This record gives sequence, structure tokens and C-alpha cells, in this order.
Amino acid sequence: MSFRIRKEDRVLVISGKSQDKGKAGKVLRVYPSTDKAIVENINFITQHKRTRDPQKPGGRITREAPVHLSKLMLICPKCNQPTRVGAKVVEDKTRVRVCKKCGADI
Repeated sequence: MSFRIRKEDRVLVISGKSQDKGKAGKVLRVYPSTDKAIVENINFITQHKRTRDPQKPGGRITREAPVHLSKLMLICPKCNQPTRVGAKVVEDKTRVRVCKKCGADI
């Protein structure tokens, strides 16, 4: 399970396609088994669909494709900077994500 990036986090794309590098977006879904995530408005692909019935028209459909987690960097909600993520254990034995720049809990 990935600990550093979760659903609803804001992330920055640090490598990959030239048109996506440097963009920020919200994580829509995380796939822990493959270490990938779908980010809003990042890594669009065109999928060609055949018409199956009148309710499902065919054509070219653009949608977001998964991006590897190593290409994403979390943006701290407090300091609004891209940062690495640390972890600390609180009193009730649960792990909490921590911003490495400002030290705030994420």
C-alpha cells in the first residue's frame, strides 16, 4: 500500500510527458498494486470505441490514464509547496504523514 500519496491529495507532476510536466492536479484514484494513480487533467489518452448499441455511441474518447507514483510529488496543503513526505507515530500508535518542509501533518 502506498503511504505517501492518497486519493484527494494535490500533486505535482515532476517528470513524464512534456505537456504534463510541471502541472498540478487532484488525485482521483490510486492503484496500490501497480503503484499508479489517476490525476485530474493529466496524462490524457485517446481511446477508440466501437458502437455497441444506440445508448452507447462509439467514437474517439479522451480520458486520463494512470501515472506512476514516482513521477508525482505531494503538494503540502499548509505551505502550498511540493514536498517529500515523512511519517511519524502519534500517541494512539497510528502513522501520520508529515511535510518535510514545514513539519505540518498532512
